[in-house]
Amino acid sequence: MRERIANLTSNILNPFLIGLILIVLASFEATTTVFDTIKWSLILTALSVLPIFLFVVYLVRHDRLDSIFANVREQRTKVYVLAIILAVVSCIILLSLKAPLMLLAAFVASLSANAIFMLVNLYWKISVHTGFITAAVTLLFILYGLTSLASVVLIPLVAWARMELEHHSLAQVFAGALLAIVIVVAVFYLFGLI
Repeated sequence: MRERIANLTSNILNPFLIGLILIVLASFEATTTVFDTIKWSLILTALSVLPIFLFVVYLVRHDRLDSIFANVREQRTKVYVLAIILAVVSCIILLSLKAPLMLLAAFVASLSANAIFMLVNLYWKISVHTGFITAAVTLLFILYGLTSLASVVLIPLVAWARMELEHHSLAQVFAGALLAIVIVVAVFYLFGLI
């Protein structure tokens, strides 16, 4: 039963879905019209979440990744490289289209996180699931303040699920969470958004 709950938690609160939710929330908060929210959400999803998801599915189907979420450390590098390239492209497009500052900050944070996580991953497996959910909770706190405090329970829930499934150790989920907080807060602070 515990394993089923952990699997369900890990599959629902996965980096792809969390990334999509973050894009929509940041787009909603950064824009003044529904049209702009939809426009930025679609552009940024098409530039980041969708290509990475399709690439991962392709790698799994061609036996280059063990699975979508539970792959060995050495298999992750190519996904990180693509995520970094797409984040750079996204930042360039955001700048050239004069996107809202919050969206640019979110993608600079994403670029920074992917680069740092990839460097760590070269030597040690860090929890991307825990990093993503922690980044999401941190962004929710930046956007909505104390009203988002209840979302904090998602961090230990995801960390527990990843450890219960034996995909990560306590140190790996803690490191993912800590790095995510530091990166998001630092980038949003440098952009003058907190």
